[in-house]
Amino acid sequence: MKVLVIGAGVGGTSAALALQRLGHDVVVYDQMRENKPVGAALSLWSNGVKVLNWLGLGDAVAALGGRMDLMAYYDGHTGEQMCRFSLDPVTTQTGQRPYPVARADLQALLMDAVGLDRIRLGMRLTGIDDDGTTVTATFADGSTDTADLLIGADGARSFTRDYVTADAATRPERTYSGYTNFNGLVPIDERIGPADQWTTYVAEGKRCAVMPVAGDRFYFFVDVPQPAGLPYDRAADGKAPLEAAFGGWGAPGVRALLDAIDPAASLNRVEIWDIDPFHTWVRGRVAILGDAAHNTTPDIGQGACSALEDSFALGIVFATNTLGIEDSLRRYQDIRSTRAGDLVLRARKRAHETHAFDPAATQAWYDGLRREDGTGVIRGIVGNIEGSPVNLGGGILA
Repeated sequence: MKVLVIGAGVGGTSAALALQRLGHDVVVYDQMRENKPVGAALSLWSNGVKVLNWLGLGDAVAALGGRMDLMAYYDGHTGEQMCRFSLDPVTTQTGQRPYPVARADLQALLMDAVGLDRIRLGMRLTGIDDDGTTVTATFADGSTDTADLLIGADGARSFTRDYVTADAATRPERTYSGYTNFNGLVPIDERIGPADQWTTYVAEGKRCAVMPVAGDRFYFFVDVPQPAGLPYDRAADGKAPLEAAFGGWGAPGVRALLDAIDPAASLNRVEIWDIDPFHTWVRGRVAILGDAAHNTTPDIGQGACSALEDSFALGIVFATNTLGIEDSLRRYQDIRSTRAGDLVLRARKRAHETHAFDPAATQAWYDGLRREDGTGVIRGIVGNIEGSPVNLGGGILA
């Protein structure tokens, strides 16, 4: 088959690789003009890493990943340790070590694996026509391309999603989570936290957290509950919103992190939205994948992993079913939409609990952290991984 993939992010490039490994002719289009991902880094939990292993990228991804052996929570006001424990049970229970990775590094790896000659940048999708035999994509510059099917991995504001759900009884709606995330990369500094630890400071429904990634760097991400639509100019405002939100905290590690952030070098501001779960992912020879299908908050770290699961499922259905493109795409939808929607709701619930939208629930969570030995947190992390389709079948494309 010839396949058009719209979107060169983690979901689009991994889907392209899965289909290429089956021998299909895949062309990827993206409206970005160069590899500048939104967000500094991401969590690759065991389910996501397993998909990348299956795609033949295991060693390369391991080289990009940070060594995250421990997890700890601290009181943001005092710096007092609330709990600290090993993450080794995640590895032993799931069969794969998780890795935090810089998003640009992972995306560059995936794009190189697809082949830069197969990726067309600066191409914004403006039209889709499915005649029942082929699909034609039209782009803003007036050019077109025709293929046997089209996969829309074109993000949270997906053009392809609007096409796929045009006749659905209920159109999916994006929902503001109630908080804004600031993130970036800083050099590893033991004053912030150990180099092998996921370190999180919490208070007032806010959090400051760091994870290690390759290159002796911390990926930092901080959450500030606030209304949507507040103005922000990085050049003018820099880290002023972070000083306003966290400057009064007494934890030395928070102060060290704020001092380390260079807005000119690495600081992103992202309003966090998600999308109500829906189950219309396919229309004829067109399907959606990744954030286009299940945009989620980052509160359980499963956004990129869920997109990678989509790619795994897509590869499996085309490797094993023979009743045609439309049938295979419907099987992909059936495999993925319920689980992906469940992860969206789990992340939404977690965001509500941790950001003081219900102050009593957040205080109860803080109190629980002071008694935590790791058992409850590990159970939650592994629970998000266990339902992955990658745990049920592998090696089909080997």
